[in-house]
Amino acid sequence: MSRLLFILLGAALALNVHARGNADKGKQKASQVCAACHGPDGNKPSAPDQPVLAGQYYDYLVRALADYQNGRRKNAIMSGMVKDLKKQDIEDLAAWFSSQEKTSLHDQR
Repeated sequence: MSRLLFILLGAALALNVHARGNADKGKQKASQVCAACHGPDGNKPSAPDQPVLAGQYYDYLVRALADYQNGRRKNAIMSGMVKDLKKQDIEDLAAWFSSQEKTSLHDQR
């Protein structure tokens, strides 16, 4: 019984690691989708109401992007930007931005 539990736990951890995004692919996608408003590494928002994404938690970014996509979060610009993203794109973007060091003083609360 404990052997089966160990195998199941190992499989769950392996799937969780596999499901996380690829930061290199996220960097490429960010240059196409996010950089104009948030900066190439997420540290240079183009307006005061846009957040710094660099250094944000991976899980938070995945949830926020998914919420914009499914309408739980309301923002016309963000909804349009994320509408065609695949789940893997969202995970890749989250991996990229969460791996960046926050250097901007903007949006520090």
